[in-house]
Amino acid sequence: MRTAAVKGEMNMAQKVQKVRSKLEKKGYSGIECTEVGKCIRLEGEMTEWTDIVKAGKAAAMFGYKGVLNDISLKGFTEPAIRAPKFTDGSLEGAQPDVLIIGGGVIGCSIARELTRYKLNILLVDKESDVAMQASSRNDGMIHPGIASHVGTKRGEMNVRGNAMYTQVCKELSVPFERWSNLILYSEKIFGFFSPLVFNYREKHLGIEGRKISREELHRIEPNITDEAIGAFEFPSSGVLSPYKLTVAFAENAVENGAKVSLDTIVTSIDTEGDRIVAVHTNRGTIHPKAVINAAGVFSDKIAEMAGDRFFTIHPRKGHLAILDKKQGPLVQRSMGLIGLSQATSDTKGGGVMRTIDGNVLVGPDAFEQPYREDFSTKRENVDAMLNKHLPLIKGFSKADVITYFAGVRAATYEEEFIVDGSEKLQNLIHAAGIQSPGLASAPAIAEDISKITVDRLSKVMKVVPNEKFNPNRRVTPVMAKLSVAERQAAIEKNPDYGIVVCRCEGISRGEIIDAINSPVPATSIDAIKRRVRPGMGRCQGGFCTPLVTGIICEQTGMKMTDVTKSGGDSNLLFEKEGTDND
Repeated sequence: MRTAAVKGEMNMAQKVQKVRSKLEKKGYSGIECTEVGKCIRLEGEMTEWTDIVKAGKAAAMFGYKGVLNDISLKGFTEPAIRAPKFTDGSLEGAQPDVLIIGGGVIGCSIARELTRYKLNILLVDKESDVAMQASSRNDGMIHPGIASHVGTKRGEMNVRGNAMYTQVCKELSVPFERWSNLILYSEKIFGFFSPLVFNYREKHLGIEGRKISREELHRIEPNITDEAIGAFEFPSSGVLSPYKLTVAFAENAVENGAKVSLDTIVTSIDTEGDRIVAVHTNRGTIHPKAVINAAGVFSDKIAEMAGDRFFTIHPRKGHLAILDKKQGPLVQRSMGLIGLSQATSDTKGGGVMRTIDGNVLVGPDAFEQPYREDFSTKRENVDAMLNKHLPLIKGFSKADVITYFAGVRAATYEEEFIVDGSEKLQNLIHAAGIQSPGLASAPAIAEDISKITVDRLSKVMKVVPNEKFNPNRRVTPVMAKLSVAERQAAIEKNPDYGIVVCRCEGISRGEIIDAINSPVPATSIDAIKRRVRPGMGRCQGGFCTPLVTGIICEQTGMKMTDVTKSGGDSNLLFEKEGTDND
């Protein structure tokens, strides 16, 4: 008679064989499959990155906790992580109650949420500013949740986070509008069958929506393509600036006692038993009571450093383009067209939308790539995206494009958010695999991670509420948004608000000075741009960049040659060889 253990081993072996058979049927022979704890590991070599991704997604269908996809790409060596090129001892021996790794919207929202408690909180990021990767490279849409699957954390947190934004943005003084989302269709079949899908998700996720006729559609969006014969409208959709939101979370966290250390990269992690005891960085060794992994595309690398890797990030690039503000009035909502050739689950349909600042944004698309920090754009991708979406609105043209850019999403093979405490280490909490709709979900993710963290900390220390917590961020005037009377009053108090530096966006010298001296100081051109928008107009900084550079030097004491576009080696000016610096 077999023992239960033997039966279990047989079942495990059978499950692994099913994965292996699935891969072989797809033509992926020679891939070694082994169970590691509750995960499935794939090893071998392939010649195409897309095949590696497809293999990982196939393995994810068998109910494992995660896929450890260690299949290598033939001839490919993963580039070294972009890291600060200096070391110092500024963090040596630091003992925060909570160490947050990652300064994107997830890490910053968690930091702010945790300041509701009397905790010593330290957030670190390897970049020179917060919001420098995915959190500044997305469309800023607060998704209604209609694309999420029922019964997933991704779906539940999307809907719950969406509902929180009205209050969150009010507290943080971040401009936010609920401009509804339109899913357009040009084929009658979608008018018949799509409501079944949407009604199901409405029932189980609580998403409000309605079907609108061709007549109403063309009335509310008069410039829309004649190909659209109807649409589904979701009024809970919203739009904001993702980088301004991230900065606001970080600033309010600092105002409530948190510390932010930029240009700080985690290099290794030490564990003893079931706890992290040391986190090594280029700025010294930190000894935290709890660690939160919110490292985006590097979250699996951080998990691996801690000996708790149970998932794999496969980077997914998306291109976006921005049109001149003069085209903003042509569209009032966000919208995209569905059809029988709709993108698959691992891509984005994309569309057009009016941004919170009045521009029009086009995209995104989605392409799998092995590079975690490749933000380059390809002409063929941008052209394909524009050719697909610009025809949605009459009057749009490629001549209206003022810039384009790309971001990289941190997708797992399970296509699910990882928001949970480690099963292996008592003081490690993961906020990983946060891709679209991560921005919409951020307040809910922060709320859940905070609860998990406080629960685990409470086992080793007393955690009490912070009675001095102030959810309202201190803000400075946005001169372009003020009335004439309000503007005059601000200028009387501070004449710098009356000196225009960026003519395209109407940004004053006073606003730039405020950004430089903010709770999370901005000392690069792009950091100032993320806070107050100089350089985001039609000329893309062609006229105002020298003026902004001068103000940075004036306020910080930096030399002109030390000012960078985006930190690191992105210096704008260089001293002539042989110049006497004395």
